[in-house]
Amino acid sequence: MKRILLASLLIMATTQVFSQVRLGLTAHPNFGFLKVENGKGNGVSTGFSYGLMSDFEFAENYSFATGLTVTTINGKATILNYEPFSLLSSSTTNSAEYDVKFKMQYIEIPLSVKLKTDENDGMKWYGQFGLTADIRIGARQDVKSGNIVYAEDTKATGNTKFLRAGMIIGGGMEYRLSGKTSLLTGLTYNNGLTNIAKNNESIRNHYVALNIGVFF
Repeated sequence: MKRILLASLLIMATTQVFSQVRLGLTAHPNFGFLKVENGKGNGVSTGFSYGLMSDFEFAENYSFATGLTVTTINGKATILNYEPFSLLSSSTTNSAEYDVKFKMQYIEIPLSVKLKTDENDGMKWYGQFGLTADIRIGARQDVKSGNIVYAEDTKATGNTKFLRAGMIIGGGMEYRLSGKTSLLTGLTYNNGLTNIAKNNESIRNHYVALNIGVFF
């Protein structure tokens, strides 16, 4: 009898939890940039993200937000003696600057907490904070120094790391269109926590995203 009662309670709790899951689709641009230890960032490059998003509402106005997206993070930098290309240079005595552009693509899994206001005229405001776990699925780069082009849209998996971690903070609004369907828009800043480069370089990529999505 106790086992039956316990099983019933577990089923009820599971049903309650899963009844509060919201799923949606997202597709939005982002604006990436690099921070390097041995050089400087060189402007902003546009990227793109698309995939699934979900909210697990564990309390009123509180959600665990996650998802699965394909995210492209592009960025440019000027790096001093960028390896391994500096080893190919004919000059071994003078330092040289290399203009590098990374075009990185990841499967991104956000793990965050979302706090929402009460709904007013169909609209809710939210704030979001958490981490992302990223798995590299593509890496390409452009490299040049002066008038010499060393790489142009060349595969860069040998120069970059397989995993990336980021910290996210953001906010925005949801607007209820009808029933359970809501339009989401906002901004997110993703701060790269880990070095994406191999060799002796220290390079971190970051981006600001203009979030657009629909919950169903």
